[in-house]
Formats: sequence, structure tokens, C-alpha cells
Amino acid sequence: MSTPVAGLLAWRLPTPRAVLRWVFFLLMVASCLMVGRSVAAAPGEGRAQFETFVSSTSRAQGQFRQEIRERDGRLVETSEGRFAFERPGRFRWEVIKPIAQLLVADGQLLYFHDVDLAQVTERRLEQALASTPAALLFGDASLDRDFEVRDAGQSAGVAWFEARPRSADSGIETLRIGMHEGQPELMEVVDAFGRTSRFTFFALRRNPALDPMLFKFVPPPGTDVIRQ
Repeated sequence: MSTPVAGLLAWRLPTPRAVLRWVFFLLMVASCLMVGRSVAAAPGEGRAQFETFVSSTSRAQGQFRQEIRERDGRLVETSEGRFAFERPGRFRWEVIKPIAQLLVADGQLLYFHDVDLAQVTERRLEQALASTPAALLFGDASLDRDFEVRDAGQSAGVAWFEARPRSADSGIETLRIGMHEGQPELMEVVDAFGRTSRFTFFALRRNPALDPMLFKFVPPPGTDVIRQ
């Protein structure tokens, strides 16, 4: 059975359904952490809203729901929790249901805490992202250089844009982000196995005052720490 956090490609965790799970979220976080000047201007309302969000948002926090469906549409997993980010390189993604798990980046190190297993995996942030699609968007990477981007129209008040990786080794087929009133509300990612992960973001607060301790992590006593 997969877990909501397992599957960050850089860690090669052997949980098939969870493969790319964290990469999907990191794509969103990395996009939000990009320096505004690295995003090229392009037509299309969805992307235009996204560019404005990136350039005007240095930190944010909110909540998420996630569902994963197989190629045939069968629902195989759901999870929910909360997140926060502050650029550059700091974010917190906390799964509350169905299994408590935590991912924290402090700008240098990335920690994955599996509460059930009493285990923490620690890795340097740039190494953890280096072998994932998130690396395409992190830092000063260019969206247009690494993705074929197109406007995907509007549906139910949500303006979509779609990005397809130029690299055949990215592990994903399509990334779609839906913007509503200037904020990311939905994200859908189709992976190389045809599975779709759909994230719904809500209660999003832009540029709030954030407690710096959100991005600090100290392994609880008795936790097994694996440093990679």
C-alpha cells in the first residue's frame, strides 16, 4: 500500500503507486519559489495569472486535498493536509490524513519524516531535486526552455495552462495548473504510467507573516535518521 509522501524520485522509494507523488507537489512549490524575472511573458489568461502570482508572492500558506486515479479513472488514494513556503528554498508540506507525514526544506536540507515508521530521511535540497522534474522549475530555470506551454482555456471559472516536458526522461506526461482570481486552485499531473494526481488548494494566504520555525526540523527522540 502506498503512502501520501513516499515517492520523491530522488530517494527512489519502492512504492509504485506513490512514484512522482512528491515531485508533483514540488513542481508547484518550485514554481512558486521561482524568481519572477525567470518567467517569460506569454499570452493566455491562465499563464498570465500564474506569472503574476509568482512575481508578487514571496511566501504563502494554505491547505490541500489530493486524489490519485488510475488511467481508467479508478480512485486509488486520497490525502489532505496543509503547506507553507517562503522563497528561496523553504517549504513545509504536512499530510494529516490518512497517515501523518511531513516534508520540510530549510533552504539547504530536505527532511522527510514518516511518523508511522519513526524514520527521517535527510538529504541536501539541491541533490534531492536534481533528479526530479522539480529541478526544471527551481531557481532560475526557464519554463519555456524546459516545457512546451500552452493556454488550455477556461472551465467553471478556472483559467488553465498546460505544460508538457521537453525531456522524455521527466517522468510526467502533462502538468496542468488552474488559476482562479489570481491564485492557483487546481493542479493535475499525468505521470508516465497514465495515473492522474489532482491537487485542490484552498484557504491560501499570500505573503502572510510566517513563523520561521515552520521551516526548521529537529528529528524527534528515538527516530531513525537516514542521511543520504
